[in-house]
Amino acid sequence: MAVRKLKPVTPGQRHRVVASFDDITSSSPEKSLMRPLQRTGGRNGDGKMTMRYIGGGHKKMYRIIDFIRNKDGMDATVRTIEYDPNRSARIALVVYEDGEKRYIIAPTGLKVGQVIRSGVGVAPEVGNCLTLAEIPLGTLVHNIELHPGKGGAMARSAGSYAQLTSRDGKYAIIKLPSGESRMILTTCRATIGTVSNPDHGLVRSGKAGRTRWMGRRPRVRGVVMNPVDHPMGGGEGRASGGHPRSRKGLYAKGMKTRRKKNPSTRFIVEKRKK
Repeated sequence: MAVRKLKPVTPGQRHRVVASFDDITSSSPEKSLMRPLQRTGGRNGDGKMTMRYIGGGHKKMYRIIDFIRNKDGMDATVRTIEYDPNRSARIALVVYEDGEKRYIIAPTGLKVGQVIRSGVGVAPEVGNCLTLAEIPLGTLVHNIELHPGKGGAMARSAGSYAQLTSRDGKYAIIKLPSGESRMILTTCRATIGTVSNPDHGLVRSGKAGRTRWMGRRPRVRGVVMNPVDHPMGGGEGRASGGHPRSRKGLYAKGMKTRRKKNPSTRFIVEKRKK
């Protein structure tokens, strides 16, 4: 996976950096695993805007992803590596021995024709899914469950991964992409390898219109608003606006926003790096 810098033949292409899409093997998705995706435009059921800067964008279909990987003891052959407009990572279409098709998050290095497995006694190879109790220490994993059988919830975006550092009783210590070390039950599952498309962060749209195609409207800074619209608004000229804070007055930099009585705090061994 790499990126391409285009020739500046137009102003919109001068700063544009696009993905090479070398890893994509099919441009036609599996229709049986697609569902309609309704857009909200940032409005709730009453038609009131509750989320700003959302609207427009190209019509998309949702790809149903298998985050649970609960089809144990059965080989699955990778048929295609595809682009998913709903996520930064690539997805892989796998076909099981009984003919069932599923989409999974494609890890880096997964090839068409490769056989992957999930369950007890599976080898810790790229693409295989097994419990944290069976994964060797030091292994890089992704799509990690927080609760057994609930499906992967962590390390699912492009290029992300976590590392299994140690085990203590019924808990495994996972070092997350943020630098936080966290205890997770060893009965939870994870997939071996890192998530595909690691160069996603290098992509640049090049023009505002391409961002609008993705359903994102222009975001207005608080310091250029009026005092009635934002706590940082107002002032003569280019006033700084005071301490950075949100539209509702919550401090944005330097103030801890995590709840002190958050029940998951007892599972955090080491806090994330600041």
